[in-house]
Amino acid sequence: MYKFVIWFKNLKFRNKITLTCLVVSLVPIIMLGSFSYLQIRNLLINREKEVLVESLSQAHNSLEHMTTSYFDVMSYIIWDNNLTIALNSNYNNNFEMYLAYKEVIDPLFSTVRSLHNEIEAITVYSNNNINPHGNILRPLSDIEDSNWFNPILDTTVPHFIVSSDKHRLDLVCQLLNSTRQYTNIIKMNINYPETFAPLSTLFDNSYGIIIIDDDGNPVYEYENFSDKEAVYSMSHYQLLSKLNEGNLDKDYVFEVKYLPTSNWTVYLYRPISTVSAAASQITITIFFIIITCILFLLFASYSLSKVIVRPLEELTDNMEQIESGNLSVTVTQKSTDEIGILIQRFGYMVNRIKYMIDEVYKSKILQQEYEMKALQAQISPHFFYNSLSLINSKAILAGHEDISHMAQFLSSFYRTTLNKGKNTTLVKDEFKNVTSYIQIQLMMHSYTFDVSYDIDDDILNYTMLNLLLQPLVENAIVHGIDHKESVGRGLLTIIGKQSNNNLVFTITDNGCGITTHVLESILTTKTKGYGIQNVHHRVQLYYGKEYGLSYESKLGKGTIVCLTIPKNISC
Repeated sequence: MYKFVIWFKNLKFRNKITLTCLVVSLVPIIMLGSFSYLQIRNLLINREKEVLVESLSQAHNSLEHMTTSYFDVMSYIIWDNNLTIALNSNYNNNFEMYLAYKEVIDPLFSTVRSLHNEIEAITVYSNNNINPHGNILRPLSDIEDSNWFNPILDTTVPHFIVSSDKHRLDLVCQLLNSTRQYTNIIKMNINYPETFAPLSTLFDNSYGIIIIDDDGNPVYEYENFSDKEAVYSMSHYQLLSKLNEGNLDKDYVFEVKYLPTSNWTVYLYRPISTVSAAASQITITIFFIIITCILFLLFASYSLSKVIVRPLEELTDNMEQIESGNLSVTVTQKSTDEIGILIQRFGYMVNRIKYMIDEVYKSKILQQEYEMKALQAQISPHFFYNSLSLINSKAILAGHEDISHMAQFLSSFYRTTLNKGKNTTLVKDEFKNVTSYIQIQLMMHSYTFDVSYDIDDDILNYTMLNLLLQPLVENAIVHGIDHKESVGRGLLTIIGKQSNNNLVFTITDNGCGITTHVLESILTTKTKGYGIQNVHHRVQLYYGKEYGLSYESKLGKGTIVCLTIPKNISC
């Protein structure tokens, strides 16, 4: 060390400045390059996580929509009163059975399959004395040995039966029967590839997606890796093992989504190395710029003098700012000598880095915005309304009043739902939206429950947030009246009154009620099957914390939900 100090002291001043400037300038440049690479790599990984979240959210919404539609179809079947009567009647001869097939079972299943092409077959398994009817009606003994048979007898909630190795997806449910004279099981065979097809097009390559049920069994597995990336392939056992050990994020960028309707969990993952590879070109560019800067520094520092020491100090300070993350150049030099060129090249390097970051991220963001706008532009409410109007006209001409009524209710429901893109609406329009929705539900339920309205005419011209009442009514029907086990018809009551400076809406059902555990957290926790939290949060964000929902419920008796909002006459 002492010899080096003596050697440095004996150097010519120009060489000393050159060596000093080289050492002082080279370290920050290398640090800047390393820091830039790490920052870009981290930004790419974070951006990839955002892309995963967006892609998985779209896939989640699509899959949740499909599974919900399957559940709706099953609910439509099991709540069909004519089918219940047909499957629980005692038949004296083959002609009576023939009438049940011809007038009830075959038309119902044929209609459902024609409206849902992804449903390949619907089979009823019954221990009634009715004769088998192809694959539509089979004896209950055909499935009594199945491992899912006994659990399905203890519930009236539809369940998915998945065989991922055979690419088979079934939805099974016990037909509701208050007399319990016979046992009837409905099984829908759903097209497995068509259901999960959207999951195989999330990315062009280098990703995997696994869906697992509550018992840890695979529902769907898909991977798209090249031969070089085969090492990143993994089964659902390996994924769960890595997840439990907490080392999945060491090699993968991943996201998880839960499907509440089917109780499935979706895992979407991509190798980190694939994401980091996108930074290789930027790394080469940074390295090239660093080498270029070093070459210019060697040439310029040879002719430095005390006059230009100050600009070097300013340049060093600017480098420290950039090292801390502030990518702005504060040093300027109009001269064309070596120091001036060095400063100009430094500014070019930083601007180039900023430009490349913008190119990598902003271009992706703009592309996704354009794709979203293009998708939104394809949705034409007028085309939908005109189609419903045409259906209504055709139904009237054909004498099908029920189809005409359904088309009118749907048109009214979606007109008030879309509300021309506005966030607020008149109370009378919100009530019209709810009335249309209830009429549709009544038709879908074959008018098996009653509805009572008590709306004060004085509140109809006040304004409110749109789509507040429909989710509450939907929950009262789907989660209350649909699961009613007590004797008597279901009853839905809707009351709208004013109290001082507030509007109070009360929705009451005499359904199955809500458990104490769910009731305590229904407004604060995202609970399976209830779309309540979103309504409550919307009201409080728009009107204030003193407004929102309140619940009362008794098991087996029913539920009362109360919505309180302030009076408002501006729209």
